[in-house]
Order: sequence, then C-alpha cells, then structure tokens
Amino acid sequence: MKKEKRQRRRYTQEFKQDAVALVTEQGYSIAEAARSLDISDTILRRWRDEFVDQFNGDALTNDEREELRRLRRENRELKMEKEILKKASAYFGERNEVKYAFIQEQVTLYPVTLLCRITGVTHSSYYDWRRRGPKVIPAGEMALRRRMKELFIASRESLGSRTLMENLQSEGFEVGRDKVRRLMKSMKLKVRKKRKYKITTDSKHNLPVAENMLDRRFNPEKPNQAWGADITYVWTQEGWLYLAVIIDLYSRRVVGWCIDKRMSKSLVIRALMMAINLRNPPAGLIHHSDRGSQYASKAYQALLQQHGIICSMSRKGNCWDNAPVERFFSSLKREWTGDRLYRTRKEAIADVREYVAVYYNARRLHSTLGYKSPVDFEKDLNNVSGIG
Repeated sequence: MKKEKRQRRRYTQEFKQDAVALVTEQGYSIAEAARSLDISDTILRRWRDEFVDQFNGDALTNDEREELRRLRRENRELKMEKEILKKASAYFGERNEVKYAFIQEQVTLYPVTLLCRITGVTHSSYYDWRRRGPKVIPAGEMALRRRMKELFIASRESLGSRTLMENLQSEGFEVGRDKVRRLMKSMKLKVRKKRKYKITTDSKHNLPVAENMLDRRFNPEKPNQAWGADITYVWTQEGWLYLAVIIDLYSRRVVGWCIDKRMSKSLVIRALMMAINLRNPPAGLIHHSDRGSQYASKAYQALLQQHGIICSMSRKGNCWDNAPVERFFSSLKREWTGDRLYRTRKEAIADVREYVAVYYNARRLHSTLGYKSPVDFEKDLNNVSGIG
C-alpha cells in the first residue's frame, strides 16, 4: 500500500504579514504566535526575518528610507530624553548654577541642546556661565543634592530638615542639620502643612469596656507585648474609606490592617486576624484601643479571648492614651494622603497599601527607634518569634 503523501500547506502574503505582526507589534513570542496559528516556530522565524530584510533593504523607496531614518532619529532622541529626565529630575527647582553644573557633568554623554531644553535653561546662559569660569560644584555636593531631592519626593514633601538629615546620614552622607536647612531653602523643598481631621470613634454604646491596662507604657521591651489599634478615614470621589490598623508598639510596625468602605466590626476583625496570622503572638499580649463599638463588640472580644490577648481601652475622650497610633494616622495624612484627591476607592486603597507596606514599615525613619525604620529595627533582633 502506497504511503499517502502529506499535502503542503500554502499561506497567503496577508497571512504571513498578520503572523509576523503578532511578534513585532503585539508582543507575542515566536513560540506563542506559532502555537496560536498552528504553524512551526521555524516557519514564523523565517517569515519575520524575511520581512525585516525586506523593510531594511532595496524594497524601500527613497521616501520610505527617509521616513525610517527620521523615526530612528526620533527614537534615539526619546531614549536620551528619558535618560536625561531621570537624572535631571533632582535638579528641577534648583537655581540655574546647579543646572549648569549638571549639564557640564553630562555634556560628554548627551547633546547640549537637549540638556538645556530639559533643564529649562538657554544655550546662551549656559555658555556665558562657562566663559565666566564657573564655580565648580564638587561631585559629592551634586550627589547630596540629588539624593535629598529623591528622598523628599519619595516622602511626598513631608520630611523636615532633621528627618532628612537622619536619612542622609544613615546612607553615609556627612551632613549636619544646618547644611540640610540651607540646601532645602536653596532647592525650594518646602514641607506641606498639617491639617486637622475629624474623630471616628463611636463610644455611645452599652457594650462592656475594658480598663486601661496599657496605661501609656508605649515602649515595651520586645515585640508582641503590646499592640495599639485604631480606625481613621480616607476620602475619595466615590465616598469614604475606613482604615483599621494594628501597630506593634515595640517597633511601631503596622502588623495588621484593613481598609473598606464600611466602618464595621468586620473591618477591625480582619485587621486583627492579619496581625495574629503574621505575628503568632504569645498569650498575655496587651491589645489597646479606644472605646469604639467595633472594638467593644462581642465578636471582637471573643477573638481576643480566643488567642489569650488582654484587652485594654483608653479612658473616655482621651486620645493620648493611644498616642503612637494617633501619630501614625497623623503621619499618613500629612505625608501621603492629605493633599491627594482620589478618584476611586481602588486608587486610594492601592496608595494606602504603598504607604503602609513599602514606605512606612520599610523606609520611614522614626526618632523613637533611633532613626531606623520599623523593619530595620526588628532586624536588629535575633530569633524573634513571628517576625519575618
């Protein structure tokens, strides 16, 4: 019996072009595109190479070659602009002499025209500065200014001179507070003003309340001895969001949190469960909060008792009994959310998550902790249960 000869598939030019476009325009890998079209990787790779050769070769008209050269030139310029913007962003708002010094640093890498345009100075003023015999700004000074601007922007314009100095010193910069103040003034780094915020505590209820067992002992000797809990709010154009947090008073680390559009007992229970799952605290931990109905609820109290956690509550109308958590909320609003207008709740939730997990816990320095972040402060401990 004769073996049936396999019929060779034929492909139109349009099919080949569409197949290549999946790779060159839509970001598919050759393997993914070939699999979706039921063709071999080898065939698709050959088609792609043929089209590239055709596009770059003699098949182009003079006008097409000129257009290709123009597009490649624009692409190079856009790439350079992106690189310059990344480097120059620390000098926006600086006096022109500092910008000139930056241009002088970069002039061997990028065209002067592009450097001047992006930094907002004219060619003539830059060349006048050079002719006058410019006052050379040391490389270390430029690096200091650049890092100051980066830290200030990362904090959303919230770092004062003392905290900025501590951040810089922790990174190895030899700088005092007077110099930081002077540079902040010359660089126009102005700290945003504080705002006042309303109270969210609902203490008008008939539920049992606990004694103040913490009694303002805000500096325990080790983690998981005392936690502080409270609720605040964040406004969005879709309506309110409520943020519940649990803070370990030893390191000021946020160990549990939840954000939702309803200020319910479920909100605080989820924050507490997150903290319990993360830290696995020993029995005898003191949990301190205000007298709000959410914390006094039967469900919340049952959860505390289940894990051997001692309930402590502030005296009536005394926010200072929970001062560390109040300070956290003040920092959140002053440094991060205060001037933001969130269009959606989803946008606000993502931003608050970034503050808590990325900035506050891992980067923000605390004077109470010897100018370390909560995460770094805990890293100084060895073999601490529940800390990861």
